[in-house]
Amino acid sequence: MKIAVFGATGNIGSRVITEALNRGHDVTAIMRHPEDYTLEQPHLKVTRGDIFRTQDVEAAVFNHDAIVSAYNFTKGAKPSTIVEVAEPLINGLKQAGVKRLIIVGGAGSLEVAPGLQLVDSPGFPPEFKDAALAHRDALKVYQKEKDLNWTYISPATYIEPGERTGNFRRGKDKLVTDEEGNSRISMEDFAVAIIDEIMNPQHIKERFTVGY
Repeated sequence: MKIAVFGATGNIGSRVITEALNRGHDVTAIMRHPEDYTLEQPHLKVTRGDIFRTQDVEAAVFNHDAIVSAYNFTKGAKPSTIVEVAEPLINGLKQAGVKRLIIVGGAGSLEVAPGLQLVDSPGFPPEFKDAALAHRDALKVYQKEKDLNWTYISPATYIEPGERTGNFRRGKDKLVTDEEGNSRISMEDFAVAIIDEIMNPQHIKERFTVGY
């Protein structure tokens, strides 16, 4: 398949690219400054594009089978940009005639109890709250989208570099925890879940989550 990735230099985006390449897919890494990108591999193309510009999105994703948005706000940017990218991203895909979109989201909007989301639970770290709320608002935007075959994937509470095991559990809107109440996933296995969903769609027009 031909897969394009926004946020290619980030923790998640870079691992999605690696996972896709290792499975034999053709990958396009889309970024504002491709001249700074050092990874060179067969089946990897690097192209210039700004996810905030509809025309850039359209040009970059044309003739691809699936798009992964692993955008996350960088230092100096506001968490609200997580919401702001949704419109140019959606419009760019539509103009390019690409239907399949995977959005890397946050865990804050997952339920930890009936009617209670993680971001609203006592003890949620205040330094992460603005970003979690922005991810929740972005999910609402994607949920209104009727034309694209979008999928929003939320990680476990704790996601960090680790081992690629390929063994994890899936859920939908409830936080996945182990028997001790821990919720975690490696970035490597999170990337596995993303490519799995592209290759074998199970969650069209809905959110899902993964954890051990």
